[in-house]
Amino acid sequence: MSDAPVDYSNGIDPERALKYAIQHLKDDRAEIIEGVIDAAPPDWDHEAVADALREQIRARARELGCVIGSGNLDLPGSANWYVPDLAVVPAAAARGGAALRPVDTLLVVEVTSGADEDTDRVVKRQRYAEYGAPLYLLVDRQQRSLTLYSGPGRLGYARTDGPHPYGAPVRIPDPFGIDLDTGGL
Repeated sequence: MSDAPVDYSNGIDPERALKYAIQHLKDDRAEIIEGVIDAAPPDWDHEAVADALREQIRARARELGCVIGSGNLDLPGSANWYVPDLAVVPAAAARGGAALRPVDTLLVVEVTSGADEDTDRVVKRQRYAEYGAPLYLLVDRQQRSLTLYSGPGRLGYARTDGPHPYGAPVRIPDPFGIDLDTGGL
């Protein structure tokens, strides 16, 4: 066996190779964030917050012909492969879809954890806007607040609603048209 390093520069697309590898990890919550694999599972408090939001959104998502999940979101042309805490997507797009793009969603929700709070606040917010996620809800457990971003574009979101402290209702605009009760978060 040779001690020489393998040369991967001979036509192998690094983005494609990295995204292929992430889909073949045993851990189903692995993401690629700016080229770094993150396979840390969320804690139960994190899951409880996501579940409380899922329950409030569920009925309206069904009326809209959508499903709520935490499936893979590919950001083509970048070293990013996200697994949001919640995403609302049209059921037709979800069927047979191994990975969708942020633009295919109606709403993306990220709940911060101690280790990734700046990733959710800054990096993912920028990338979700750049890749067309129409609504991005950031639930900041450390700040005990929620912020809704809308109007995506290459330079970020054009509109920010919040931060709203836990306990204040948060309006999720059309096509949802619902107010989230954040008192139990």
